[in-house]
Amino acid sequence: MHDRQASGPDVDEQLLYLRSGPLVDRLALSYDAVVADAYWIRALQHYGSTRLSKKPNKRYDLLYPLLDLTTSLDPEFAIAYRFGAIFLAEGYPDGPGRPDLAIELLKKGIRAQPVKWQYIYDIGFIHYWWREDYREAAGWFEPASRVPGAPWWLKPLTATTLAQGGDRASSRLLWQQMLETADNDWFRQSAQVCLAQLTALDHLDQLSGLVARYRAMTRQTPASWDEMIRAGLLRGTPQDPAGAPYVLDPRPGVVDLAPESPLQPLPPNLRRGAR
Repeated sequence: MHDRQASGPDVDEQLLYLRSGPLVDRLALSYDAVVADAYWIRALQHYGSTRLSKKPNKRYDLLYPLLDLTTSLDPEFAIAYRFGAIFLAEGYPDGPGRPDLAIELLKKGIRAQPVKWQYIYDIGFIHYWWREDYREAAGWFEPASRVPGAPWWLKPLTATTLAQGGDRASSRLLWQQMLETADNDWFRQSAQVCLAQLTALDHLDQLSGLVARYRAMTRQTPASWDEMIRAGLLRGTPQDPAGAPYVLDPRPGVVDLAPESPLQPLPPNLRRGAR
């Protein structure tokens, strides 16, 4: 395992002596791991010193070449792939703002170790966090979940990410498949709760539409569900799938789950999801 920290001379930001991984590999002979350590230290120094620099036009030009050399010398240098990808993806000025290079580095790691589910997951995380591309993120979480030895939480993460990205229908399908194929009670209960939350979100959209309709009819915001029932827009007080009544705040006219609902709290960003 590689858990390496050391100090050394500052990186010359204008020059990288050897940019070819295979060339360095040949020159390093049997000292690949040692030379990989040296380039990893230089990558850390370059990133750290550039990030702390007060220069108005600071540049991280050497970061990817240094990480590429490090991982060419030691293709199983996990921390260089994983932390290096975070450094590359970090937005400017705290990093170069290059999630594309972060993904390229991680794909290199996958080619070296196809059964390393962490690299596949990390690509999904970059799409999720830095690119806010939830569908693409889920497209990586799902294959990561199928790698032998991958943790159980990757499957629900795939479905939740799809919902956060605005695709409730796809998320509902995945949760339904999980419910039908679950081999333990925890998975089944989790799937049931998430399916109920998705249904509740659809209800909230529908009820918000009815509140807007009432407002258009009366030019007033309804003070209670009873007013909407009397207007013929509802047959009774609406309840969420867990049996708790939905809450109508009359001042802004916002509909929400009751604080005591078993479906609370809804997953972050799920409200933005389209049906």
